[in-house]
Amino acid sequence: MWPVRAGCCMSPAEDALLLLAIVRRHLRTLRFGLDGAYPEEDWGFTAQQAVEKLLKAWIVLADRRPPRVHDLEDLVALAGQQLDPLLLELQVFAVEARYEEGPFPLPAPRQELLALVEAELERCERMVEAVGESAD
Repeated sequence: MWPVRAGCCMSPAEDALLLLAIVRRHLRTLRFGLDGAYPEEDWGFTAQQAVEKLLKAWIVLADRRPPRVHDLEDLVALAGQQLDPLLLELQVFAVEARYEEGPFPLPAPRQELLALVEAELERCERMVEAVGESAD
């Protein structure tokens, strides 16, 4: 199980909830950044991070340790999940948009991307709840 806390292992559902709390924090930041004045590269990076954490939550729910990688396609494969292609296009914001000269346009309007990430969060939360209930 991942992570190990104070010598005691948490259930996959509890581990996933830790990652989903980070996703919710990223979503708050994304909502604040809906204003077009907020840099696209920063918005895209935060969105990519939210998707990355969601995929790692799926991996944890399968009772596996998520790797320390940031590639969304690799994480999708490890998580065994389908992801909207627009969310996969956020990959460029993980590294390239942070270290290279742009522009790096978002693959869709911010509100559309935000709605996709929120839908993925809801889907994962439903699974966490189901896994948690089956463990009781």
